[in-house]
Amino acid sequence: MAETEHITVATTSAGVGGTDEPGHSVDLPVVELLTGRGFVTGKSGSGKSNTASVIAEKLLDNGFGLLIVDIDGEYYGLKEEYEILHVGGDEECDIQVTVEHAEKIASLALEQNVPIILDISSFLDQEEAEDLLTEVARHLFAKAKKQKQPFLMLVEECHEWIPEQGSVNEVGQMLIKIGKRGRKHGLGMVGISQRPADVKKDYITQCDWLVWHRLTWNNDTKVVGRIIDSEYADAVEDLDDGEAFLMTDWAETIRRVQFHRKQTFDAGATPGLDDFERPELKSVSDDLVGELETISEEKEQTQGRIKELREELDKKNSRIAELERELQDARDMTRMAEQFTEALLDHVEGYNPGRTQKEKERTRQAQLRGALDDGDEADDESSVAESTDDRSAGSDGPDGEPSDGSEPASTADEPVDAADESDGRSDGPADTPEDGSVPPNTDEPAPDGTSGGGFGDAFGSFADGGPAISGGEPAGDTDETAAGEGATDDAGDEPDGLDLDFEPATSGNADGGAEVAFADATADGDESGDADDQRGSPADEGPHSQPRFVVDLRTELEEMDEKTRRMLQYYVEQGADTPLNAHFSAGGSGDRTSAYAHNRGLRLAGFVEHVGRGRYAPRLKALVRERAPGEPSATAVVDAVTELRSTIGSA
Repeated sequence: MAETEHITVATTSAGVGGTDEPGHSVDLPVVELLTGRGFVTGKSGSGKSNTASVIAEKLLDNGFGLLIVDIDGEYYGLKEEYEILHVGGDEECDIQVTVEHAEKIASLALEQNVPIILDISSFLDQEEAEDLLTEVARHLFAKAKKQKQPFLMLVEECHEWIPEQGSVNEVGQMLIKIGKRGRKHGLGMVGISQRPADVKKDYITQCDWLVWHRLTWNNDTKVVGRIIDSEYADAVEDLDDGEAFLMTDWAETIRRVQFHRKQTFDAGATPGLDDFERPELKSVSDDLVGELETISEEKEQTQGRIKELREELDKKNSRIAELERELQDARDMTRMAEQFTEALLDHVEGYNPGRTQKEKERTRQAQLRGALDDGDEADDESSVAESTDDRSAGSDGPDGEPSDGSEPASTADEPVDAADESDGRSDGPADTPEDGSVPPNTDEPAPDGTSGGGFGDAFGSFADGGPAISGGEPAGDTDETAAGEGATDDAGDEPDGLDLDFEPATSGNADGGAEVAFADATADGDESGDADDQRGSPADEGPHSQPRFVVDLRTELEEMDEKTRRMLQYYVEQGADTPLNAHFSAGGSGDRTSAYAHNRGLRLAGFVEHVGRGRYAPRLKALVRERAPGEPSATAVVDAVTELRSTIGSA
């Protein structure tokens, strides 16, 4: 590095505001330039960029380092005489760089004293250019603290980065930090702008040296008047090209000077009618470019690997979705086979809607055992008789009745009471009507196995709602009612919606209240028929308490991702549909991978199941029965499902 302490950049000129005789040389101290804060301003064509280039040429002549932030692509002409590295975003530069090159650029400039032009104008993406400039400035500041070497950062059109009005972005904050604190580390900065009124005044007032070229806009001349004096505010409008007022902290007077003309190609000159002739520019060392190219190659390899991994991930997600569909199809086939087998058994033994699921399973097992006995009729008849005896004794069925609906056999030792013959239960009150109905406001069991006061308490409007089962109908007539009015199958194949084990022939009201009441009322053939089971049900823990499994399910719903819970709400309200439609309704974009990811959580938790053709449906009833301890009553199932639906809609 040269030992020059001053550089000559101009001569004094005559005119208003001039305090020295014209023709004297104007020198600037190198250390003050490299480490201080400067500001060069003037309207377009007044010579401000020429002044900046003259200062840059003089520093380069003496081997001093600098980095030029070129926003208009007008400084590459320096390469006509100097080996300076030109980096940017297009092929006109020595090498194309990105934010990944920022640290290396700062290292070359500050640690290896390589002069650099950072051409921001060559980037099509403004955000990419700002990110690069921010990182270069950050690394320069960090390295200057350790390097302690005088270095100048020249920033064109600084009003775009540190504006007077509006917020200062990350680039501007970093430049202000260099302007305020860089000097103590040897890092200086020169801001150049054609609109001083638009530059943040905190920066201008802290500058060590200022150059005022011709300004004509009223707002700009007012800035001159406030910082220098009102007489200069008038005189600045009459300055010639290249002429300026020079104001420095190391001189006592303000001088009117004429800056020298730059020696290198003027790439910022306004094009004329003559043919444009680009000069032959000096190339930089292959070693310097090679170091940056290595970073570019590593970035391309990284991006290529990321692309490959994303494609592989998409393929795996698609394969997972395909396997899930195949698995659900297999489950559907298994369920259809079970339903077909059950239908055949019902056809063989006679249809009886009053049977419970437990009784059906026991009968099926008995028939399978008989089929495997190689036609042993004696054993088969014994098994059937034993099964019949068990049902007659009240061990099968919720009401102690035979599964085929016949009257229970009486013994000689135990006379049968008239009330027992009518409803298959233990002793009834003496005033029970002969037709088996239950008087109002009593807690006596009805002939169909339900509590006489249960409907009035839980579903007060049921009697006025839909097809309520009359208390005066004997239990044996349920075959005709179920067959004629659409009784449901106990296997659990019900329509979408409340997800119950039964479906009424008609609905009593629009919000489904009668549907719930009807489901509760028609539970005479299910778990609610057994009084002992009802007393043991976890739904009867108290008037205001909830069973533990319901609390756990509610907690799962409340902790569920909001979009996943909205998809479940969509299934509950709309019925079976595809995950894409549910995801879109829940506020998602309809992206297939995201939709199936949310849907997978619902399926694994047991809240939905695949119902064929890529559609999923809610299974709240089945989930309640799986989680409930023991055999929950129909009323407990209804209450639990209703509570879960409420949680889904309000969580």
